[in-house]
This record gives sequence, structure tokens and C-alpha cells, in this order.
Amino acid sequence: MATREQFALSAVERRKRRFSDEFKKQKVKEIELKQTTVLEVSRAYQVSTKNVYCWLEKYGKSYKKDVRLIVEMESDTKMLLELKAKIAELERVIGQKQLTIDFQAKMIDLAEEVYGVDIKKKLESKPLSTSGSTENNSNAV
Repeated sequence: MATREQFALSAVERRKRRFSDEFKKQKVKEIELKQTTVLEVSRAYQVSTKNVYCWLEKYGKSYKKDVRLIVEMESDTKMLLELKAKIAELERVIGQKQLTIDFQAKMIDLAEEVYGVDIKKKLESKPLSTSGSTENNSNAV
């Protein structure tokens, strides 16, 4: 009985042979249909697994190594848009608040100039205690 070793090709013979595109497509189809594996094809036809993977990459329908598929759920996209809108709204509100603060600071400066009173100093001083203010009110009466 003949053995596989008897029909084994030498390295030179393996390099000289060429497989047709139809043969490669057929083997890729068998691998994709799970009828055989890359290792089985490699051993049966004395081809390196690297070459079989090259066939898969070239002729395969589901085997695309360089292509990435990114699946983004609709809710993620919607949530991202809502968050961006909220950020824009908050930035707008902060801008308005900053304008108000700048306006108030300018008004205080103008009031200090016109009335000659140091308003900022009074704002920074300690507030009167509640007991001290009632004594002052009772003494005034």
C-alpha cells in the first residue's frame, strides 16, 4: 500500500507548482463551510498554513483581516448628541454668568468713583453680629 511519504514532493518541486484560482477558491469555500480546516488543507497539499491564510484573505468572504467593523448602538449615538447639546448649553450659561459678574464688577467700580465710597472694602469686612445690631437699634430709639 502506498504511503503519503512516497508521494511527498521535494522542496524544489513544491516551489515550482502553482495552484489554480479555482482550486484555491474551492478550498477556501470548504474552510468557510467548516468542512475542513486550514491545518488539514496545509497537510494534505503540502502548503504552508501562511499560504492557506493568504488564500483566505484573498478569496474568502468572511475572512477580512484588515477590515474592522465598528458597531455603535443607536442609543449610544443619541446619548452622545444629547451630551454634546448639554455641554453647549452649559457653556452658554457660563458665558452669561461671566458677563453678569463682569457687569457687576464694573458697576461697583463706577459707584465707588461717583459716590467716593469704598464698596469693595465694606463687602469684604466681617458682617455685624445679630446681637450687636439689635443693641444698636434699641439705643437709637
